[in-house]
Amino acid sequence: MRLIIIKYLYHPFMIKHFFTAASLCFLGLTASAQGNASAIMARKQVPVICYHQIRDWRPKDSKTAKDYIIPVQSFKEHIKMLADSGYHTILPDQLYDYLTKGTPLPSKPVMLTFDDTDLDQFTIARPELKKYGFKGVYFVMTVSLGRPHYMSKEQVKQLSDEGNVIGSHTWDHHRVDRYKHDPNPKKDDWVIQIDKPTQKLEEITGKKINYFAFPFGVWKKPVLPELKKRGFKLAFQLADKRDESEPLLTVRRILDSGYWTTKTFSNSVKHSF
Repeated sequence: MRLIIIKYLYHPFMIKHFFTAASLCFLGLTASAQGNASAIMARKQVPVICYHQIRDWRPKDSKTAKDYIIPVQSFKEHIKMLADSGYHTILPDQLYDYLTKGTPLPSKPVMLTFDDTDLDQFTIARPELKKYGFKGVYFVMTVSLGRPHYMSKEQVKQLSDEGNVIGSHTWDHHRVDRYKHDPNPKKDDWVIQIDKPTQKLEEITGKKINYFAFPFGVWKKPVLPELKKRGFKLAFQLADKRDESEPLLTVRRILDSGYWTTKTFSNSVKHSF
C-alpha cells in the first residue's frame, strides 16, 4: 500500500497539480498583501504634525534651523487653534486600526508628534496639550536621555504613564538608510541604533514600543523590511511620497515651521494630507 501511495504522489499529474495549487496560493497571498496596501493608500490621510524644539529664536539660529524651532507663543497659538477648530488628537494605535481595518476616528483627527527628546517638549508642550485634553507621541533618541536640555528617563516614563505614546527614534540620530549589519553585535548598526534603544525604552515605560520615526525623515525602500522584522507597526517619515507597497512604514508628517503664522499652520493641516 505504501508503494502505491508514493507512486501516486509522484505521478506527473499530481506533481503538476501540487505546484499549480501552490502557485495559486502564493499569488493569492501576494494579491492579498497588495490589496491591503492599496486599501491603506486609498484611505484619506490623517494630518500628522512634527515638532522638534519649542523655544524662542536666538541670534545664532540659522535660517534652516528656524524651520525646526517653533517659538513658544507660536506653539501655544497653534495648539489653541487646533482645539478651537474642533480637532481631536489621536494616537498611533488608532491610526493603525483606521488604516488597516477602517476603524472610525473622531471628527477632525490630528496626531501631534515630537522628535529628539528635547526638554521643552516636557516643560512646554506637555502642559499645553494637557490644557486641551490632547495627547502626543514622543519619539525618543536615547543617547540624549538625562543630558542637559533633554528629558530624563523619569520624564519619559511620566509622559507614558499619562497616556502619551513613546516611540523609538534611534540611539543617536544616524540616518537609517546608511545602516550596515556586522557579525559582531557591538558593531551592527541595527543593533546599536534600533534594537538596544527600543529595548531601553521598553524597560523605561514598561510597554511594548510599536512605533518608529526616521531621523531627518529620511528612508529608502531597502530599510523597510528591517523595520518590519523588528515588529514596528507604523514608521513615520516627513513629507515624502509614501511607499505604495509599505504605506504603514512610510507615514507622512509635516513640520509646524517656526515661520508659520497660525493661519498658515491651519491651512497646512487642512490641505497637506
